[in-house]
Amino acid sequence: MPSLKDLRQRIDNVKSTRKITKAMQMVAAAKLRRAQDAAEASRPYTERFDAVLAGMARAAQGSGNAPMLLAGNGRDQVHLLVVMTAERGLCGGFNSSIVKLARQKAEELLVKGKTVKIVTVGKKGREQLKRDYAEYFYDHVDLTGVRNMDYNTAQGIANDLIAKFEADEFDVATIFFSEFQNVITQIPTTRQIIPASFDEIAPEAEHTGFAYDYEPSEESILATLLPSGVATAIFAALLENSASEMGARMSAMDNATRNAGEMIDKLTIEYNRSRQAVITNELIEIISGAEAL
Repeated sequence: MPSLKDLRQRIDNVKSTRKITKAMQMVAAAKLRRAQDAAEASRPYTERFDAVLAGMARAAQGSGNAPMLLAGNGRDQVHLLVVMTAERGLCGGFNSSIVKLARQKAEELLVKGKTVKIVTVGKKGREQLKRDYAEYFYDHVDLTGVRNMDYNTAQGIANDLIAKFEADEFDVATIFFSEFQNVITQIPTTRQIIPASFDEIAPEAEHTGFAYDYEPSEESILATLLPSGVATAIFAALLENSASEMGARMSAMDNATRNAGEMIDKLTIEYNRSRQAVITNELIEIISGAEAL
């Protein structure tokens, strides 16, 4: 049975922990609003941009002169998995859920005899994948010094991927991130960005009922827009990840604060019982000594 001193020390330690988790919860709540607004503001632009690209892509694919970023290099052997996670932990299952999805994809590709290369964005994903997939590591993007996600960060990652694709270092690139729904729900998501895939996006002409003639040709416009499309997809994923991370951290720290409060209550009850037992034993000893005299 722990002594009264040990119980007091444990109560003080848990109280200190509760102060930290409460502070982290408040910081995450403050950052969540900005991150959520940024993620939600990017969605209409991203959806419209993809819809325009989808319409031109279908026309260009029919002509047989589609850009390489759309048509691919004709191979499907080397797959690049871009796993985007946080730089820090203490955010519940946010990082683990993304890594789990990436693991499933990697295993599926390896079973089919494909070559897998992994690029990690955020060190938590790299730490979790290191044990089983270190031999497949290809590159790492460190976001430690990035406080606010901006388009330049996404464009730098996109330019690097496009350069590697043009150098025939991989055939297909897929990004893994978490789509923000609310504080409780973040959905692990995959998206193929190289070559661009618009299978789930209906052509713009089907929405409006109009057909468009482009000047210059669809192929020329796509050759300019597709690199921007890769950067836009990465930027949107980074914003979704940022909001998801803050939401998950806020929820995790709220649960930790509650659990610390419950533990303090239990330890306080145990401390009071132990203290009462000590007082009772002392009284019994005093009374027994008095009776002996």
